[in-house]
Amino acid sequence: MPARFPDYAAVQDYLFSLKAKGLKYGIDRMRLWTGVLGHPELAIPCIHIAGTNGKGSVSAMVEAMLRESGARVGLYTSPHLRLLGERIQVDRQLLSQEEIMRHTATLAPLAEEVSRDCPDDHPSFFEFMTAMAFLHFRERRCDWNVIEVGMGGRLDATNVVQPKVTAITSISLDHCEFLGNTITEIAREKAGIIKPGVPVVIGHLPEEAETEVRRIAAERGSPVTSVREAFDTCGFPYPTTNLAGDYQRVNAATATLIARILPGGSRVDDQVVERALQKVVWAGRWERREVDGRTVILDSSHNPEGAEVLERNLQALAAVDKRRPIVVTGVLGAARAKPLLETLARHARELILVTPKQPRACSVDELSRFVPAAYSGSVTSGKVDVLFPSHARCAVGKPGDLVLVTGSIYLLGEVITQLEGEARAYEGRLQDF
Repeated sequence: MPARFPDYAAVQDYLFSLKAKGLKYGIDRMRLWTGVLGHPELAIPCIHIAGTNGKGSVSAMVEAMLRESGARVGLYTSPHLRLLGERIQVDRQLLSQEEIMRHTATLAPLAEEVSRDCPDDHPSFFEFMTAMAFLHFRERRCDWNVIEVGMGGRLDATNVVQPKVTAITSISLDHCEFLGNTITEIAREKAGIIKPGVPVVIGHLPEEAETEVRRIAAERGSPVTSVREAFDTCGFPYPTTNLAGDYQRVNAATATLIARILPGGSRVDDQVVERALQKVVWAGRWERREVDGRTVILDSSHNPEGAEVLERNLQALAAVDKRRPIVVTGVLGAARAKPLLETLARHARELILVTPKQPRACSVDELSRFVPAAYSGSVTSGKVDVLFPSHARCAVGKPGDLVLVTGSIYLLGEVITQLEGEARAYEGRLQDF
């Protein structure tokens, strides 16, 4: 290892220096960057998945299906919950610290070389990690890659791939400062991943979003397969999965359609699909744990569409469990906080407001302003390391209580880190982007 990166801490510092420069949106720089690396993004057939919500779950499901069929599968997702290596996995094995160090030592001098004449051409943190994923998957000779879009689609760094199938899981208002202020504008950005002649699968999309996606797909000669047409119209039951929540059945249907339309001899058998859907692992999606005598549910409902799903989940929960939950919540941005707090106020016995350890996080004071005036439960503030003080410990409420932790995926990462006793390994400062 070169002196510049004598240990993993030095690599973390380098990557944080890239992250600290902020988000760079656009793919021209990414094309230049992957060209220097010999275009590893083109070395392995891939599936490219976009969406406001559900794209991570669908990516995990498709990865599980391909792996269950016997393939070696690379999975690239973002952000991570706890560890940076979660973003880049082969057969669900996280990229190790040693591998991150080795790849960084290879990539850093190339990043400097590519930006020698124009400093703005230096890869951003997300572009650097995306290239690391492509490089690692090529090195491991994966049979398939499943690539989750970071944000949007058209100008996302992952959009340098040439997929065999694309998918758009859902579309709602989020990241409006980058993607647009209407559903149609956001749909146009997400449909930017559709490639000429490449089939696309769509989940449950609002009517105006579906119209825009279909228009773009038609222009590019890309056949569209719709979850609503394949299941609702034809009357087929939605597939089940071990991931909780009705919305996961829609995600499972989206993943199933992807598996069915893979080209050539790559199509995954329906029995393999069913087995994989009962084995898939994706943390923090209505995930139940028994902790310290309490039932703790972890769920990353972090935007307006997520709040609608959360409403349905809480209604279903109330029908079978008479305990009103104590809710621990924190989120990034007022546009996300308002619908989330309005939803939670209809169901929570108590609200505990937390500020996730991210620069864009809402303060407790900001969150409290979005609690409806009519809410009659108690509203307090808290800190994760006090509420969940150590491994398998919970100080929220008392034994027998139902505790819901919801909002930012970064909040969930902090809580899971405490519950699993891995505070020293937590890589929170490298989460956002």
